[in-house]
Amino acid sequence: MITLVLGGTRSGKSEVAARLAAASGSPVTVVVTAAPCDDADFAARIAAHRGRRPPDWATIEEPHDVVGVLDRVDGTVLLDALGTWIANAPDFSVDSTRLCDALGGRSGDTIVVSDEVGLSVHAPTPAGRLFADALGLCNQTVASISDRVLLVVAGRTLELHSP
Repeated sequence: MITLVLGGTRSGKSEVAARLAAASGSPVTVVVTAAPCDDADFAARIAAHRGRRPPDWATIEEPHDVVGVLDRVDGTVLLDALGTWIANAPDFSVDSTRLCDALGGRSGDTIVVSDEVGLSVHAPTPAGRLFADALGLCNQTVASISDRVLLVVAGRTLELHSP
């Protein structure tokens, strides 16, 4: 089963995704796409995410080759998050089709976390607009193959249904 968990900054999407992974009953591997950097605030956010994970969960930090990791990991995977994966890519260019092929080829459950950028203001810079477009299109592609799509707002979860 593929579940896409969308939400804005501080919406609670990662916590919802972690609860879903814990409920799977299988060993959990967290695939983290954020790369540590010199930004103290971002480093603190990464540390907070690490601190919330159960000690028996495996963690793979991979800011680029997410598809390769998905192809070799068994059990439940919690992929957190598409936004940082795209932000790490040159020109925000990722292969969403290859990602979906890898997601669809897994035998275990996969919970994918992503930022919902479509509810924010129009980005004032060309780079901001390019990122929002790339992430929005990737979210749509992943949603099209997902069994469930959840939107998290203020810690509350809404299930989104196909049109």
